[in-house]
Amino acid sequence: MKSGEARPKEQFVHEVFESIAGKYDVMNDILSLRRHKAWRSFTMKKMNMQKGDTAIDLCCGTCDWTLAMAHASETGHIHGLDFSQNMLEVGKKKIGQQGRQSQITLVQGNAMELPFADNTFDYATIGFGLRNVPDLRRVLQEMQRVVKPGGRVVCLELSKPTWQPFKGIYYFYFEQILPRLGKLFAKRYEQYKWLPDSLALFPGREELADIFRETGLQNVTAYSLTGGIAALHIGVKESQHD
Repeated sequence: MKSGEARPKEQFVHEVFESIAGKYDVMNDILSLRRHKAWRSFTMKKMNMQKGDTAIDLCCGTCDWTLAMAHASETGHIHGLDFSQNMLEVGKKKIGQQGRQSQITLVQGNAMELPFADNTFDYATIGFGLRNVPDLRRVLQEMQRVVKPGGRVVCLELSKPTWQPFKGIYYFYFEQILPRLGKLFAKRYEQYKWLPDSLALFPGREELADIFRETGLQNVTAYSLTGGIAALHIGVKESQHD
């Protein structure tokens, strides 16, 4: 994407998530056919976080994944970053309810310019946010920069189903039904029309795996979830050699 195109997309996506923050969790159930919690559970098993591990959760939204990592790490500090203050406010309430204020720090910021030093975290994650950024390669490079050598870059994202007839049924749901549900439940038709539009431009599972490798990540694994409507990608930052 050309730099001149980045700003309007950033502004539009920011407005979308600022406006739907209060309804985001309900709409996530609708968007994922209520599968997003199972996908996150699968992802956490594959990550295999250990006590004391640290992480940065990009596009953390209302902080469900942030909290899951804090629970798994037990003592490691977790940062959640999002450019939508309204989303962070919802997440902040959840963190308070679970008593994780001292373990989680929320930061309003840009996923393409992370305000952290190199080699800081054990994990860098992004859930359902990579398709909304202006330059996904730059985000992946930033994620790789801030994880330690041997650390993991993890992306859980909607993808493109390939199995018929499920593919046709899902695309009909995603393109025709979902925006209307958005209007019904969140009073936001245009914002939820954005979601299928954003997926149409997003790389498929194998293409995204190749992009992971192109940015320098190693041992890249890609998992298809629920008939391909979502995918999990994990890449490892190269360890430094003497």
